[in-house]
Amino acid sequence: MDMDKMKIKNRIEDISSIINEHNYNYYVLAKPVISDYDFDMLLEELEKLESENPEFVLPDSPTQRVGGDITKEFQQVKHTYPMLSLSNTYSEDEIRDFENRIKKILEQEVEYECELKYDGASISLTYIKGMLLRAVTRGDGIQGDDVTTNIKTIKSIPLKLKGDFPDEFEIRGEIFMHKDGFARLNAERIENGEDPFANPRNSTAGSIKMQDSSEVAKRPLDCFLYFLLGKNLPFDNHYDNLMKAKEWGFNIPKHTLAKCSTIEEVMDFIHDWEKGREKLSFEIDGVVIKVNNYAQQEELGSTAKSPRWAIAYKYKAERVATRLNKITYQVGRTGAITPVANLEPVQLAGTTVKRASLHNADIIEALDVRERDIVYVEKGGEIIPKIVGVDLTKRDKGIVKTEYIKHCPECGTPLKRKEGEANHYCPNDAGCPPQIKGRIEHFISRNAMDIDSLGEGKIEMLYVNGLVKNPSDLYFLEYDQLIGLEKLIEATEDKKEKKLSFKEKTVTNILNGIEASKKIPFDRVLFALGIRYVGQTVAKKLAAHYRNINALKQVTFEELILVDEIGEKIAESAMNYFNDPRNLEIIERLKEKGVQFELKEEVKIKSDKLKGKIIVASGKLENFSREEIKQVILEHGGKPVSSVSKKTDYLLAGENIGPNKLAKAKELGIKIIDEGAFLEMIK
Repeated sequence: MDMDKMKIKNRIEDISSIINEHNYNYYVLAKPVISDYDFDMLLEELEKLESENPEFVLPDSPTQRVGGDITKEFQQVKHTYPMLSLSNTYSEDEIRDFENRIKKILEQEVEYECELKYDGASISLTYIKGMLLRAVTRGDGIQGDDVTTNIKTIKSIPLKLKGDFPDEFEIRGEIFMHKDGFARLNAERIENGEDPFANPRNSTAGSIKMQDSSEVAKRPLDCFLYFLLGKNLPFDNHYDNLMKAKEWGFNIPKHTLAKCSTIEEVMDFIHDWEKGREKLSFEIDGVVIKVNNYAQQEELGSTAKSPRWAIAYKYKAERVATRLNKITYQVGRTGAITPVANLEPVQLAGTTVKRASLHNADIIEALDVRERDIVYVEKGGEIIPKIVGVDLTKRDKGIVKTEYIKHCPECGTPLKRKEGEANHYCPNDAGCPPQIKGRIEHFISRNAMDIDSLGEGKIEMLYVNGLVKNPSDLYFLEYDQLIGLEKLIEATEDKKEKKLSFKEKTVTNILNGIEASKKIPFDRVLFALGIRYVGQTVAKKLAAHYRNINALKQVTFEELILVDEIGEKIAESAMNYFNDPRNLEIIERLKEKGVQFELKEEVKIKSDKLKGKIIVASGKLENFSREEIKQVILEHGGKPVSSVSKKTDYLLAGENIGPNKLAKAKELGIKIIDEGAFLEMIK
């Protein structure tokens, strides 16, 4: 190896080590020592060096954190040590019974280790020689799914350990989402016209089983570790081994663990965290109590389902009763109707709750909830309070059954409900005020056109004064129309009546913000249009595939569903959007004013050797990443797609190709080529 190559190899190793240390400081210790900018510059340098020198990419490279691999089927892996479930109890008496049973068997003093019961998805990590080998879900306890590719995207899980660790061991923990991360994720889904997740636990479990690891990398996942298994562990007890594992780089929150000499100390730990759990940034549903000493654990043994040396005390979800004063209905930008329970204010989990979602007509029917009922409200694992029942013993005579509205509460249009969908919709998308304003607010939002000089209040003023009825109207606004524009703010109990007006600085900022948005790239413009089910990721894929709006407008349903990750629901929604003349007019008006409707970085065509050929590349290739092979196909005139169909010309098969694609290609008589044959075709 020449000196220049050796320098590059050493630099890659150095940067990888530095970035891994900074990841540990930031995600595990919560003590960053460099700025985000400096960190990004290091990562950018590493990515460039690795792309130019792929032979030096390390197995623990921080660049693996962004994901990119597609997993169609997760391999089943048998656990070396079965992942047993814990016995649960809501009773303090049963905790004392647990202690009595243990002492009766052991006939000696027992030390306990207490830890919080994290509310997420269990994971088992195997390390060999300090490197992450495999990550497996609980599954049925005997075997689970290999989700290593997805788990590598979680920055608090070390890919390479430091210190004096055993050659081989297993460590178990819980994947979860912090409350604020979950709230942001749901806000993005609602903004994209998607249904929000019910709770952090469900969204976590779904995230680690996603097929595209680059999408997993975007989810706000974290991991706490709580159990070591192996033959050469440094200590003979659970607590000390966890503290040692923390030194190796694992995310083990020391303040949520405790050693207890007596059952009274265990009870104190339970009571303290029952009061303090609302201050945590993550959800817990109880406390796990374990016998600390391994020899005692072994003597106690296990039943077929659970260890005898551990038990979980579960907190009851906090529930309060209050009166439901009124059921109102909100209209979203997509026309979806959401019923809302307006409650007599009540304290719940440290906050005052005045409203709770009733989700849809089926929930109202199932609960038989009525106005003036005394209802039970819970938070539990949910972020948004929910009504879980009705106190029928306190239902007054004469309270009438709730009838779900049949007309839009804003514009009076008869509601519709599509087969297989939970929500009712207002179909009057062109004339329903909340839908119109909602689409414009979505259009100007940060992840779309990013016109931060506008906002919900200013959009309301423009709409009320008849200046803006759709997003394209923004680009035709003039100074004279805006200056001095007024809106009366009605008086409330705590605010006097007053008028708002646009002054010169406000008007200038608005017009400058609109002008600056003309530089926003095509994929974000496509997202800003507000096509139902077309979120940021889908918009990027469509923009990258079709390159400009004209090509996208002319595509057929059959062609659209062949695009990577575009299913029938998204394809149908996109077709409906582009078949509506009103939407086409909006696009033309935006184009007239200079909004970007094509990608500037066009593919440089190198040859027409693959002209007209539809090619599916699957499996691991020696010379190309997943994105690189798509680019090469495009450069030679071909069309890369992700799904095999009768229109496919070639299946480019790499290592570990999915058996389903291979079988379908053979069934349809599609020519299967290897990487060598592909390179020969474009030579």
